Amino acid sequence: MPETRESALRGDCANCFGLCCVALPFAKSADFAVDKAPGEPCRNLQEDFRCGIHTRLRPSGFQGCTVYDCFGAGQQVSQVTFGGVSWREVPETAGRMYDVFYVMRQLHELLYYLTEALARPAARPVHADLRGALDRVEALTRSSADTLKQLRVPEVRADVNRLLLRTSELVRATAGGKPRSRRGADLIGKRLRGAKLRGTDLRGALLIAADLTGADLSLADLIGADLRDADLSGADLTGALFLTQPQLNAARGNADTRVPEGFERPAHWTA
Repeated sequence: MPETRESALRGDCANCFGLCCVALPFAKSADFAVDKAPGEPCRNLQEDFRCGIHTRLRPSGFQGCTVYDCFGAGQQVSQVTFGGVSWREVPETAGRMYDVFYVMRQLHELLYYLTEALARPAARPVHADLRGALDRVEALTRSSADTLKQLRVPEVRADVNRLLLRTSELVRATAGGKPRSRRGADLIGKRLRGAKLRGTDLRGALLIAADLTGADLSLADLIGADLRDADLSGADLTGALFLTQPQLNAARGNADTRVPEGFERPAHWTA
């Protein structure tokens, strides 16, 4: 089956050199069983670049790995930027490869959001601008390693963010009622059972361990919202804007949680 833009924005570990398992650091915590320095291969990384405990990450103390996604940056760097030659084959490329991965991951995340924005009929007034931005970012992902290392990502992000904000306004306006904003709000551990948050701007909101049981989050903007350990049991996320699979993976839910089409129900959610 030919690769689509959407499939290219999902991590494909079979075509990656385990970059997230090497380049990224993590500290011993509730999310990771051990400390790991940047550039140090995870102890669970196998010779074929696969994870040796992939099917039992959570019970093994590596919950943090289950809520991470490179949005396809890993295979892009491995197979395109570096032409399928790994850091194990040519160790002197390792540092450059890791640096490029950091940049590529941010570009692919922007592509993910732009692709979703283009799929929203309500955002039609900015579709032309969104397509232009998507083409520009895609062109950057095909740049050389040296060009990518020198890229000013904050400038690229600012240009895209302007369009994503406008998309959010247009889509949330279809929710009816007066638009509400809880952007960046500290809602850690808050009791929000049954909250009517339809069409609310929750961009960057801290919802860690919040009780969102039965909440209406349909058409809410969730870009950058921290949903770690939030209880989404029975919540309605249909049509939620800029939601990612890692956000769902970080939260808790059940069979009654309504998730947008195309998302997987996390295996650790209750029946």
